Amino acid sequence: MNVNRRHLLTGSIGAAAVALTASACASEDSGSNGGSGGGGKVGIAMPTKTSERWIFDGDNLKTSFEDAGYTVSLQYANDEPDKQVSQIETMVGQGVDVLVVAAIDNKSLGGVLAQAKEQEITVIAYDRLILDTPDVDYYVSFDNTKVGTLQGTYIVEALDLENAEGPFNLELFAGALTDNNTKYFFDGAWAVLEPYVTEGKLVIRSGQTSLEQIATENWDGSIAQERMDNILSNSYKGDNKVDVVLAPYDGISRGIVAALQSSGYEKMPVITGQDAEVESVKYIIEGLQSMTVYKDTRALASTTVDMVLASIDGGEVEVNDTETYDNGDHVVPANLLDPVSVDVNNYQEEVVDSGYIDEADLA
Repeated sequence: MNVNRRHLLTGSIGAAAVALTASACASEDSGSNGGSGGGGKVGIAMPTKTSERWIFDGDNLKTSFEDAGYTVSLQYANDEPDKQVSQIETMVGQGVDVLVVAAIDNKSLGGVLAQAKEQEITVIAYDRLILDTPDVDYYVSFDNTKVGTLQGTYIVEALDLENAEGPFNLELFAGALTDNNTKYFFDGAWAVLEPYVTEGKLVIRSGQTSLEQIATENWDGSIAQERMDNILSNSYKGDNKVDVVLAPYDGISRGIVAALQSSGYEKMPVITGQDAEVESVKYIIEGLQSMTVYKDTRALASTTVDMVLASIDGGEVEVNDTETYDNGDHVVPANLLDPVSVDVNNYQEEVVDSGYIDEADLA
């Protein structure tokens, strides 16, 4: 199956973001059967088109299911929880066999998933765990704690914290509180970094350390930029400089870079990221961002399709974690993939040579 959509991305991400935001206002229902027929119906609910990774997730899933002979309804909800609920209600009414849901608000879907369960529809939480409902059957994602561990470990190694005296100024950013992954990402990183904060080698001058203080609504880079502007204005006077920023996602990282540049930073601090977005890989090449955590959404789509096929066929659905992901009602059986740390030294091998990103898009 050819699920690589990177060749569709042309021009700058800044220009693309405008087009993506506009197109995100419209849902895109694909009711056609792209395969040989005889397959079931699959409903795919994605959160937004304002982040390129969700576009690739949707494209990869849709292509994979259609190649397998399934009818697909693919919807994007523009980061609007009520709209996503409505879209899923429509899919339930269309008689889908399986729902694949990347939730916008992890606590808003209980009612509509109860409707799905009444119709004996299998529900797979895609990348984001859905909370406080008995009606989630499986969870498919990357190892979210490991994502944070990779980010924290990169910081430790980049600053040589085992040997350096410090102190180094650290600022913390996290994702949206409505996304269950946010806590796992941060906890993974904080478990690595906290001992150095306690020791005094890392100093958080802003004093902002709680998840509520460092969260970023909707994972929005402009919100991260505004918060970073405020941190720089209030906590970094005179010769004080930021040495490192824990950022959980590439869009947030780019917002942080913009704030630093507007404050006169020519040499960037160590800045982490996630998702290997094209613009952030460019930033890594240019020295504006230090690293990103690469999650091959092609592999995630393939794994999801395998789980759905097994579910529809009445076979055993493969999982590899039955202990970690308690959604408040039950532990959801999970199938987790491994993320990869990417920086200037290995981006070519990991994201270009693998075909995830077209090298022409990095020019």
